[in-house]
Amino acid sequence: MSEVKINQAIYLNEPGKVSIQEIAFPVPQKGEALLKIKYGGICGSDLSSYRGRFAYVSYPRIPGHEFSAEIVEIEENDRNLKPGMTVIANPYFNCGTCYSCRQGKVNCCVDNQTMGVQRDGAFAQYITMPMERIIDGKGLSAQTLALVEPLTISYHAVKKAKINKGDKVLVIGAGTIGIFAMLAAKHFGAEVCICDISQKKLDIAKKLGADHTMVNDTRENFSKVVSRLTGGDGFAVTVEAVGLPSTFQNCIDAVAYTGEVIVIGVGQEKVDFDFSILQKKELTIHGSRNAVTADLIEVIEWMQKEKLDLSSMITKIYLFEEGTYAFPDMDENTGEIVKILLEF
Repeated sequence: MSEVKINQAIYLNEPGKVSIQEIAFPVPQKGEALLKIKYGGICGSDLSSYRGRFAYVSYPRIPGHEFSAEIVEIEENDRNLKPGMTVIANPYFNCGTCYSCRQGKVNCCVDNQTMGVQRDGAFAQYITMPMERIIDGKGLSAQTLALVEPLTISYHAVKKAKINKGDKVLVIGAGTIGIFAMLAAKHFGAEVCICDISQKKLDIAKKLGADHTMVNDTRENFSKVVSRLTGGDGFAVTVEAVGLPSTFQNCIDAVAYTGEVIVIGVGQEKVDFDFSILQKKELTIHGSRNAVTADLIEVIEWMQKEKLDLSSMITKIYLFEEGTYAFPDMDENTGEIVKILLEF
């Protein structure tokens, strides 16, 4: 009698409702590997999906695109991927035929399907994954590797600005993506100020290397600090990592003439602002979505080379079986929580 293999997954059944359900055990097809999930990170988009505020998600949905995994089964391959290795994977699926894909910018496919959003994600005990999407974790711990994807989102975004050593950069938002954008800007040689309404999150950013922090409490204080830190010039680059009209406006106000604004935050509210400021300041605005496999590889190499210790980013670790509690906890304590990991 053959062994019955059990596989369970976390489901977002509808906004505000999470359950753990038994699902079919995955069978890898030609060119796929069977992966056992080790750790998964709850992303801001996962939280927005739980709240029913994420523009791209549909229900019911298995969430999760930040994860590390162990290879259980894999075909012979020329990339030295073998059973037992701890890996990550590129979670953004693309069509391969649209304009963006034809330009090689597959992260911005018009039919993009991110795991956990437009297709089921990684918050299951076992999943399958196309081999070409699997990336060697280079010996980094499973817990550390679960943080690679969000760091890569920020790295991909900040890389757009082609920062020069000594450039002054402002990051608005000290959540996971904002703090990682600060780290990426520092990696490229910038002097970085990070801004948020949560002092606790700013303290974590400071511990990880932020040159300056700012509590964004009033418009007047914001303007004064920007002027003081930049000698009245404004920042060479500003990064929006919140997704609100007010924080986008802050980025426009704080950036220098001929400066660059990078938008990573995802929101649903419309922005009403004086667009002539774009012409007046001759600004460059970059939207940034997802990342590409090369970014993920570069970030792993960066983390490995510089021995980045990102443990202070992890606020809590829940066991997979406690996943139904993790989402409401993050929802109710957003100001205190930076990153929740699920341990499978």
